[in-house]
Amino acid sequence: MAKPQNAFVCQSCGAVSRRWQGRCDACGAWNSIVEEAASGGVGAQPAQGARKGRVFDLAKLGETDRPAPARVLTGIAELDRVTGGGFVAGSAVLIGGEPGIGKSTLLIQACAALARRGERVVYISGEEAIDQVRLRAQRLGLSDAAVELAAETSVEDIVATLSRGARPALVVIDSIQTMWTSLIESTPGTVSQVRGAAQALIRFAKSSGAAAILVGHVTKDGQIAGPRVVEHMVDAVLSFEGENGRGLRLLRGVKNRFGPTDEIGVFEMTGRGLQEVANPSSLFLSARDQAAPGAAVFAGMEGSRPLLVEVQALVAPSPLGTPRRAVVGWDASRLAMIVAVLETHAGIKLSQYDIYLTVAGGLRISEPAADLAAAAALVSSLSTIPLPADAVYFGEISLSGAIRPVGHAGARLKEAAKLGFRSAALPGAGEREDAPRELELRRLRHISALAADIGAKRAPRSASASASRAPQSAREA
Repeated sequence: MAKPQNAFVCQSCGAVSRRWQGRCDACGAWNSIVEEAASGGVGAQPAQGARKGRVFDLAKLGETDRPAPARVLTGIAELDRVTGGGFVAGSAVLIGGEPGIGKSTLLIQACAALARRGERVVYISGEEAIDQVRLRAQRLGLSDAAVELAAETSVEDIVATLSRGARPALVVIDSIQTMWTSLIESTPGTVSQVRGAAQALIRFAKSSGAAAILVGHVTKDGQIAGPRVVEHMVDAVLSFEGENGRGLRLLRGVKNRFGPTDEIGVFEMTGRGLQEVANPSSLFLSARDQAAPGAAVFAGMEGSRPLLVEVQALVAPSPLGTPRRAVVGWDASRLAMIVAVLETHAGIKLSQYDIYLTVAGGLRISEPAADLAAAAALVSSLSTIPLPADAVYFGEISLSGAIRPVGHAGARLKEAAKLGFRSAALPGAGEREDAPRELELRRLRHISALAADIGAKRAPRSASASASRAPQSAREA
């Protein structure tokens, strides 16, 4: 029998090499390759020879007599929304975020809410001592909750302790990078240890019916540290986002086998912990300057929730040979495409201007429906014409300049009407949705119609002052 050979595994990306080398060929990281035992596979089980397979029962796809999986509701509405209606019993959830963003605060609040309802909840910390967790709970006013605490990193000891007594409804592991299993010969935090520890904890969750939450660190580019296979093993991946200096926190569902993805929960960090934001649209629009040019309100969708947010643009003459293009909260390549379409199909020259575009409030937008709002903000800033304060914009812009329809138009319009908006610029094509009666709809089929519509709103007192900077299509309108 051939002797098993050790493998050389990159601790940054998990790539396997035949020999040690200073630089990983897969991710380019230096000094990240470590020799690990060949037994450190996904199952984290040492080779014990072949065994005879067992016969198991097969289920039918069309069986309807089996009940739906039970949900564990935390009572925190924003958290339950992102998970699709609560944590599913026996599921494993991976939550990641930057240090200090509030992951531990959110989870200790969720554990306390469940414990107050009589559920058994266990919080295991591999980074903090029990007294540190207690101090945080006292600061948040959660000392009366019967949450069971432990400071342990051995997976075997954790599973043995959790298997004793009543089945816990929720188990929090903070964090998975600190866990280790004796079945793998490598230091804690390595790819093999993270993978093996996660596999053992997921196996316990599936067999016992307890919902397990694994907290993961993130790298400098925002990705959850460790092997990507861990994200494939868990049932849901949640990302906790926020910016330094802002109290706003966003919990985003990246993957969910039991609910919708791209759902978000909005929280605000206060002295008493994380508070839910019931109406995030009003929060994002609370401090906007309605008379300033270059600001457009975008009616977007985050998962199943309509969300109104302000898109701000600044177009200024550039002293450089290559103008700047700075984007915060949106895709920079998408902005470059919108600028090219405006120059080609609307006659708006932006090549000699610096362009700065940001999404107010710290939210990051990924859907193409924000194209029309970004274009409106750019034209408004260039021509110094403020957009109507009671108007919203949404629609996708194609390379031909046509404004394409987007989904969930009815929900976007209802949210705009609920917040007091009176007009909406939207694609002219597509299905005719049931819009609220108080909304005036301006259906646009081409990007040139948007420039003409903005140019028609020029105030008489500013017409002479900004005529030299007005878009060509707006002057012709």
